[in-house]
Amino acid sequence: MHEIEPFFRWQHVYHPYRDAQSPYYGEPEDKAYFSTAIYNYLIHPEWDSMGSETLFIKILYADYAQGALILEFIGEWNDALHNDIMYLKREIVDHFTPLGIDKFVLIGEHVYNFHGDGDDYYQEWFEDIEEGWI
Repeated sequence: MHEIEPFFRWQHVYHPYRDAQSPYYGEPEDKAYFSTAIYNYLIHPEWDSMGSETLFIKILYADYAQGALILEFIGEWNDALHNDIMYLKREIVDHFTPLGIDKFVLIGEHVYNFHGDGDDYYQEWFEDIEEGWI
């Protein structure tokens, strides 16, 4: 897992550490140390924490004029045990919705297990973005 990097070809257009409106603004851009693990497997240092023990994120692109956000994930999305949707909702979505973001593209190519029990976990998010989409 340590060789799997977030998609990097967006960095010439958007970088979350340089965006003053990003929750990751000001974080060090030189992430060379492998210190974060999911189930004892190190992950690439470019992945960012949103509070979950098993699911990590990378904000690939934010377009405030269009109201769109592209997010990439790695790990295990487990709403049954870790309530990962609430980490995502509280730490990322709730940060960006007041800034006009109401369209979300979620890339889960590196989500190895998805454990969601029905739509109840996502109901609050759906209600908050009536005009947008996920």
